[in-house]
Amino acid sequence: MSKRDYYEVLGVEKSASEQDIKKAYRRIAMKYHPDRNPDDANADEKFKEASEAYEILSQGEKRQAYDQYGHAGVDPQMGGGGFQGGSFSDIFGDVFGDIFGGGGGRRQGPQRGSDLRYTLEVTLEDAVRGKTAEIKVPLLQHCDACDGSGAKPGTSPTTCNRCGGSGQVRMQQGFFQVQQTCPTCRGRGQSIDDPCGSCRGKGLVEKTKTLSVKVPPGVDTGDRIRLSGEGEGGPSGGPNGDLYVQMSVKQHPLFERDGRNLYCEFPISFADAALGGEHEIPTLDGRVKLRIPAETQTGKLFRLRGKGVQPVRGGPVGDLLCRAVIETPVNLNGEQKELLDKFRTSLGEGGDQSPRQSSWFDGVKNFFEGLN
Repeated sequence: MSKRDYYEVLGVEKSASEQDIKKAYRRIAMKYHPDRNPDDANADEKFKEASEAYEILSQGEKRQAYDQYGHAGVDPQMGGGGFQGGSFSDIFGDVFGDIFGGGGGRRQGPQRGSDLRYTLEVTLEDAVRGKTAEIKVPLLQHCDACDGSGAKPGTSPTTCNRCGGSGQVRMQQGFFQVQQTCPTCRGRGQSIDDPCGSCRGKGLVEKTKTLSVKVPPGVDTGDRIRLSGEGEGGPSGGPNGDLYVQMSVKQHPLFERDGRNLYCEFPISFADAALGGEHEIPTLDGRVKLRIPAETQTGKLFRLRGKGVQPVRGGPVGDLLCRAVIETPVNLNGEQKELLDKFRTSLGEGGDQSPRQSSWFDGVKNFFEGLN
């Protein structure tokens, strides 16, 4: 019976990259693996066929021989490399290592605990100046009764009889060998005959730890502080993981931060904008007087140097940029309205007093003339 073309088996073009071939094989093998189709002989044949195709096309020399001579170029009986039916881990470990627990490494002994993340909210003032915060973190810690071993005090875990302490077992699938996590000890390599009553053999118990976190000046949202060894305890008495404190700066009612600089808006009256004057501006260091020049327009930025943020990683202190917003008066009485009406009449249409208005109307006029 003639064999199908290997590229056709995997559903890829002859120009397919090594990564494309790997993806195609993984998709087919996941679908037809004997473990997923124990009663389907046809699926077993398709799995073997795909595995043979992948073994040839995933290796440069064999693929080159197959491309030049076809099946004859890789047939062992005709001098080709051929499909040797090697062990599953040798041929397919790179494809199924994450599924079947491949790698063959010994997992016996203590393992490092999980890292944790804690989000700490601080005010803008505390983020700029720094502070020491107290946090409470729920986590799994080593059981004090058994010192994290999981065994009843006075006893010790024993080597798992099924895996011999490796944490892995091998299962035969035809001429393939599949390596899996030991179901008896769940990869720990040890068995607990008499579990600890406090942690029920897990070696870990839920606790709440209170920690003091020193927040350095200049931190911003997204910055992280690493507390080494303050994460969860490791299985079988292993070392603790780390705790990462993620900073989140609360929204401020007056200021917005952009890196080292701060921004704020402040309202000024129509009269102050036209005639000039002084305005009191808040900063994180206190109040300062800001001189408003005559003829100030909405959107004008005033820079207060050195009133921003000292970055946590060093560099010069930023600035405070204040944006002027002219406020239109409301709730005018009759006399005020009359005065403003006289003022408006005295200005006339546009003119030197309203250069932007005159320029805008000229632009509108030129626009409509261009349409005709």
